[in-house]
Amino acid sequence: MTNAIEFVGDVSVFSLRAIADLFRPPFEAEQFWIQLAEIGSRSVPLIVASGFALGAVMTLHTRSTLVTFGATAEIPTVQSLGFFIEIGPLVAGLLMAGRVGSGIGAVLANLRVTEQIDAIESLSIDSFKFLVVPRVLACVIALPLLTLIMDFSGLVAGFVAEYAASGISWHLYIERAFASLDWANFVPPTLKTAVFGFIIGAVSSYFGYTTSEGAQGVGKAATNSVVLCSLLIIVSDVVLVQCIAVAFPRTAL
Repeated sequence: MTNAIEFVGDVSVFSLRAIADLFRPPFEAEQFWIQLAEIGSRSVPLIVASGFALGAVMTLHTRSTLVTFGATAEIPTVQSLGFFIEIGPLVAGLLMAGRVGSGIGAVLANLRVTEQIDAIESLSIDSFKFLVVPRVLACVIALPLLTLIMDFSGLVAGFVAEYAASGISWHLYIERAFASLDWANFVPPTLKTAVFGFIIGAVSSYFGYTTSEGAQGVGKAATNSVVLCSLLIIVSDVVLVQCIAVAFPRTAL
């Protein structure tokens, strides 16, 4: 129990330091853009492929159920509400926990065990601001953008699957998909992924930056990053969904 409390405290202090250093000069703009490209741009193929697959599967399963009730006209609405409110944000967060979380943990752990972080600090460079803060900020900014990409990939896949089944036009599909969707259903669920991004960036950086187990610690840091990031994303999603439902009741529709 004592070790668990100490661990929570260490991660919390590490995360708070990342927030504080974000507003303290010097600002590592170049490192931020490098990390944003690595975390955001290189994740787009995975996000698009996953969103397309989930969108097609969701439409096929939804159609098989709604046909029974004669409500196939509601398929675009179900697709859009399901993706924009919950599926897109949560799946994007978990995918990034696997791809980005493991990558950050492994890279920083490798820098630590090869004493490259010590070398950076010997040049009077703040290694925390140089290595950790840009990664955390890049994750916070990239996750909402990647979530939007997943949402629209799922919507396009849903149209393709529905067009193959019923021949619905793109104009009619989009009209039905957005008929019941307003900003309260769209903006808060998308912005909550910034919290997922902070969790991924801070937790994975913590495991990599603080490792002290030599070469074995690199693999351990990557594994621990994925496991804890995924768990915290799921737990925080439950909390955020309740907060959003209270602040924006229409998201519960």
